[in-house]
Amino acid sequence: MCCDSLPGATSTADLTSESIKSRARAGGFDLCGVAPAEHLPELEFFQTWLERGFAGEMGYLHRSAEKRTDVRAVLPSAKSVIVLGTVYNVDRPYSSDAHDSNAAAIARYAWGDDYHVVIQKRMDALLEWLREAAGPGFEGRAYVDTGPVQERVYARHAGLGWIGKNTCVINDELGSWIFLSVIITNLQLQPDAPAFDQCGTCARCIDACPTGALVEPYVLDANRCISYLTIEVKGEIPAAQRDDIGHHAYGCDICQEVCPWNGTPSTGVSTDASWLPRLGLDGPSLVDLWRRSDDELRQILKGSAMKRAGVTRLRRNLAVALGNSADEDAVAALEASREPSACDAMVHEHVRWAVAKLRG
Repeated sequence: MCCDSLPGATSTADLTSESIKSRARAGGFDLCGVAPAEHLPELEFFQTWLERGFAGEMGYLHRSAEKRTDVRAVLPSAKSVIVLGTVYNVDRPYSSDAHDSNAAAIARYAWGDDYHVVIQKRMDALLEWLREAAGPGFEGRAYVDTGPVQERVYARHAGLGWIGKNTCVINDELGSWIFLSVIITNLQLQPDAPAFDQCGTCARCIDACPTGALVEPYVLDANRCISYLTIEVKGEIPAAQRDDIGHHAYGCDICQEVCPWNGTPSTGVSTDASWLPRLGLDGPSLVDLWRRSDDELRQILKGSAMKRAGVTRLRRNLAVALGNSADEDAVAALEASREPSACDAMVHEHVRWAVAKLRG
């Protein structure tokens, strides 16, 4: 599916379609495709999205907006974008399937090891192989959800999948539980055919979103998104939105869980141990997580993508989720904790809210 070299390109005979796909596959990637490093129509919508205020507090998106419109702003010599996909869907039930309000719903991508670290190591190895195969003059930049790159747009043009109405990239064989990463390079590679939209008239993701964050097909208002509220918001979660958090302790997968392209047991299941739930994150209850000490929570978050929120924000999220639960032990647990993070002024305000709600 990727990487045939064009005549006269800077790549060598080693950089054939099969050799790069084989190397990517051996390196732990499930998908590989190539998109051209040129102007793509979908890249323009990002600025409109920002102007509509949908980025919320994520100021870094505004600061890097210009670079995100063209990868050549990152690497001026860029000719191609190699896009890689890694399935992280492991053999576990969806976090919201049981509708157990006492269970801590944690986004699937955060169950295991930090994908930034795991995939970056694989990217570095692939980048080094490309550098050796291409020889002098090779230039490349590798990013795993960290650079000023609209990965989804390039993934679509690299044939990995289409951008669904839930704004996730969907592959017709593997579904949407996919980490995206890119290598921007000056190699002139044959691009793949873009994937075409197969959402059709389906609107399950839009209908299922409890906060109305999918304001229209393919458009997400981050201000309403549970993932944004539990991960990106650094201060208080707005009181008017706390009921909608439900039992989500970190992130949300609802719009992917209801997607029919993720609906079969055989859809894109990974056996990679990196994505299996870490100790303490395999179906924990909200009360059990809340009762853990700050040190225990830090140990759980160590090496996890959840460290982005840190102990204090995780404690804040747990307080809100407990307030929305039906756990008879919730009030006692909330009032008993004397951990520093639970006594933080911002967290304590959420605790008071939760206790008041639980007591009616």
